Amino acid sequence: MAQKTFYRSDRVSAQLRRELGRIVHEAVREHSLPSVSVSDVEVTRDLAHAKVFVTALQAERSKEAVKALKELSPQIRFQLGKAMKLRHVPELHFHYDDSVDRGERIDNLLRDLPPQEPESGQD
Repeated sequence: MAQKTFYRSDRVSAQLRRELGRIVHEAVREHSLPSVSVSDVEVTRDLAHAKVFVTALQAERSKEAVKALKELSPQIRFQLGKAMKLRHVPELHFHYDDSVDRGERIDNLLRDLPPQEPESGQD
């Protein structure tokens, strides 16, 4: 029998990312939170827990945003349960995704490098 290439947890993770993106966007507007978006969701194999990675438009307000989302987690989880057909909705754990910040820092470092002269190919 052929091995499955897509696990259920991967499919649930993708659906959670879509639904949480919408729900978090609404929560940001309703509660006047700093602007954040869901960048990734990782679900455990047993679907009991989900790490939700968010990026903030204003990196300096990211801690405030993540703290607020953690406080709103029960309401977000309830809305998620209404939106998705799952027997058990995973417990949500919000984390700040600093990959965008790191990417910008690397890009700035590369931009600041002095131009190198091409090496001559003479032997």
